[in-house]
Amino acid sequence: MGKGFFQVPTAINEPVKTYAPGTPEREEVLAAYKELYNSTVDIPLYINGEEIKTGDTATMSPPHEHQHILGTYHKAEQKHVQQAIDTALEARKKWANLSWEHRAAVFLKAAELIAGPYRSKINAATMLAQSKNIYQAEIDSACELVDFLRFNVEYMAQIYEDQPYSTSDAWNRVEYRPLEGFVYAITPFNFTAIAGNLPASAALMGNVAVWKPSDSQIYSAKVIVDVFKEAGVPDGVINVVYGDPVMITDTILASPDFAGIHFTGSTNVFKDIWAKIGANIHTYKTYPRIVGETGGKDFIIAHPTSNPKQVATAISRGAFEFQGQKCSAASRAYIPKSLWKEIEKFVKEDLKSFKMGSPEDMSNFITAVIHEGSFDKLAKYIDQAKADKDAEIVAGGGYDKSKGYFIEPTVILTDNPKYTTMCTELFGPVITIYLYDDAKWKETLELVDTTSEYGLTGAVFSGDRYAAEEATQALQNSAGNFYINDKPTGAVVGQQPFGGARASGTNDKAGSYLNLLRWVSPRLIKETFVSPVDYRYPFLGE
Repeated sequence: MGKGFFQVPTAINEPVKTYAPGTPEREEVLAAYKELYNSTVDIPLYINGEEIKTGDTATMSPPHEHQHILGTYHKAEQKHVQQAIDTALEARKKWANLSWEHRAAVFLKAAELIAGPYRSKINAATMLAQSKNIYQAEIDSACELVDFLRFNVEYMAQIYEDQPYSTSDAWNRVEYRPLEGFVYAITPFNFTAIAGNLPASAALMGNVAVWKPSDSQIYSAKVIVDVFKEAGVPDGVINVVYGDPVMITDTILASPDFAGIHFTGSTNVFKDIWAKIGANIHTYKTYPRIVGETGGKDFIIAHPTSNPKQVATAISRGAFEFQGQKCSAASRAYIPKSLWKEIEKFVKEDLKSFKMGSPEDMSNFITAVIHEGSFDKLAKYIDQAKADKDAEIVAGGGYDKSKGYFIEPTVILTDNPKYTTMCTELFGPVITIYLYDDAKWKETLELVDTTSEYGLTGAVFSGDRYAAEEATQALQNSAGNFYINDKPTGAVVGQQPFGGARASGTNDKAGSYLNLLRWVSPRLIKETFVSPVDYRYPFLGE
């Protein structure tokens, strides 16, 4: 066993490659895309380091070309979920006791594999499986996942270094134990980086995990599994199951050894899981940690002193990058009437210049939404806006699913601040604009704060510092990530820890030490050097 206080490599954000025409990374990722597109895969469960094929399969297709089959994945039966739990608990016996620097080394190696030999593959898989253009794939599946892995190691070291005060006669020390049991990780379709981070962050701290990726992200999740395996994550530490989410969750939550959940997904699903945990609370050996990041109805509010071009760009990027399928995407905006015509002109110019289609064509800014269910829901809201008297579609509004699930970036204008699409999370390329009287700045701030149940991200644009501060104070509970003169998306690990409260989650800030603290159970050890031999205290003297 090594001896020493070890310093981990300093975490630095992974540089984002440009993929400009003629660059080697562009050619590499296009080659990887074509290779994956022209082959099929059969993705098994991954339990105790073994690939398990159940025979109960479902197919995977690119959202932008839903008739093309990328391959199949195998669905778990209840016995496989139980096997994953048992395997994880057995693996915990060695993993929880492994020296922390060796756990760190495993995930630092995973980061280097993604930054290097796996970069093109994981980007191409994300382009295919989740219909991300290359820039969105690069900042997500390559750079953000690398950042999570590197920065989490640095945060782990910082946590371990945080020790209590000691005196000359007693030494106080805190050890940060992994949770007693296993962690359940449920990950979403929209970020490959989140899919990798949720099980990995818990595992880094000495925990073992059962991981269920979204059915719409299994294709790129398989690349993460391959990376973790090559990086040396021991068998049984992270087990991966696919299939019926209710069956899997119910089986896991029935286990007395369930110790925590790391979740990103829908608000209603998270609330249902929380209720089930509460109903099962007398079953568990310990109180489970419940960590979740859920939905958002993220806003932009512009002050009359704001720059119209900057506001328009924030709308174009914040609402429509990755087809608005980010928890942080701008989906409601409050614009002063005096600025609207100019902002509208800039936004329409942007939308007119957007190209839409397959991410293989790198001139396309917009691709498809994730699946038919999402497409149908968005089309319904767009049609409703076309029919409603208190709403008007001023840009976009078209949709077509004949080849892929394509929804045009759409701007709805309403004179009703509580119109449906001002309040409801749509998770697509639709933003609703409400115009307010310039003199009603304070009232509009209150409107922003009270319109939505969510509290994830938001942005204020202002050329007036007093107004910016006023918005910051008035909206302090409206967004866990609040942006001044910037779009409400694009949080970077190590720079902008991410998460929100209200119906948006537990605000445990992925990409910071705060999240890792949820995956440890501290133990205080006090060692007294010379123990007392008399119970009597001085106050008992004659």
